[in-house]
Amino acid sequence: MADVPPKDELTVTLADVQAAEKRIAGQVVRTPTLHSRTLSELTGANVYLKFENLQFTAAYKERGALNKLLLMDKARRERGVIAASAGNHAQGVAYHGKRLGIPVTIVMPVPTPIIKVMQTEGHGAEIVLHGETFDEAHARALELAEERGLTFVHPFDDLEVIAGQGTVALEMLADAPEIDTLVVPVGGGGLLSGMGTAARALRNDVQLVGVQAELYPSMYAKLRGEDLPSSGDTLAEGIAVKEPGRITAGILQGMVDDMLLVPEPTIEYALSLLLQIEKTVVEGAGATGLAALLDHPERFKGRNVGLILSGGNIDTRLLANVLLRDLVRSGRLARLRIQLQDRPGALFNVARLFDKHQVNIIEVSHQRIFTALPAKGLFADIECEARDPEHLDRLVEDLKKEGFPVRPVETR
Repeated sequence: MADVPPKDELTVTLADVQAAEKRIAGQVVRTPTLHSRTLSELTGANVYLKFENLQFTAAYKERGALNKLLLMDKARRERGVIAASAGNHAQGVAYHGKRLGIPVTIVMPVPTPIIKVMQTEGHGAEIVLHGETFDEAHARALELAEERGLTFVHPFDDLEVIAGQGTVALEMLADAPEIDTLVVPVGGGGLLSGMGTAARALRNDVQLVGVQAELYPSMYAKLRGEDLPSSGDTLAEGIAVKEPGRITAGILQGMVDDMLLVPEPTIEYALSLLLQIEKTVVEGAGATGLAALLDHPERFKGRNVGLILSGGNIDTRLLANVLLRDLVRSGRLARLRIQLQDRPGALFNVARLFDKHQVNIIEVSHQRIFTALPAKGLFADIECEARDPEHLDRLVEDLKKEGFPVRPVETR
């Protein structure tokens, strides 16, 4: 069995979460929990969304960070706090630290995107760039905490942080008491530990399902005593944790009903659906709950499922890539490679067929040099937009009938 602490060390209770709710009230956004008719029809479950991406720093992490800061005595507040994070935890600690007049130091890996460094600095934190990985930044943060007498604020393996995260469940079950299943993103396990503790105490029949990206199955493996690799470039970077918490693993052991893994294409699709259907932007981690419903529809069919949109901090260029890739997968966006003769009117005749089928041409590029075609031959790559795959297929058929060799550059 996984290395977890004995049960008597697990002291987070419903009372702790309820006290945290009162403590942080008015200082974080009480985000809405709304029923999604369209996602319910799409998945076969009754889907309720908790919009934690509407927090000021666009993530639920504020809750645990604030609860931790508010429980500190005056002496520790005056000395200051330190955290290791390149994401939402950093901004949550920095933002509420500034509000409360607590000096904040954040250690980030050197490769952290400059936008995240600037956002955290914007909340008044001192930024220390150290190491190439989170583990190296984390080790340095612990050293600085010792050297400077600072209080270390762990992103998930801390009882007071866990209690703060659990307030998400209190709000969800108050706003939508019909929810019978909570599907929660899991990295280190702090959110599911807090939510699970509160939900099970209030409603013992509520099912608890954790979700991890397939590339980072750390908690999934730990609870099963398995050894699975956690590495790769996942869209769900907010839950890309190689080593989950010892405390959180102890809480979740025997509590969760299921742990599911979701692949990258499904996470991308879920993120795209949330933007298209709910008109809300989430980061990869925030889309994993919906990804679980899409990947395991029979598991949730007919159940009243609560999903947590845990954060909305995603780079705009990455978001654009995800949306465009989804258009390619759905057959609405394609790139066709068409062989032509190098003669006047050749491209016009191709464009005429695009017009006939009302397929929109977005971009055209010619290649005469880097090709194995005869000297008088060339090919054109045409990026185009269709209504659906069948619409595109009709165009391709017509191009071939007119004598134009054509093939998709990417596989739909």
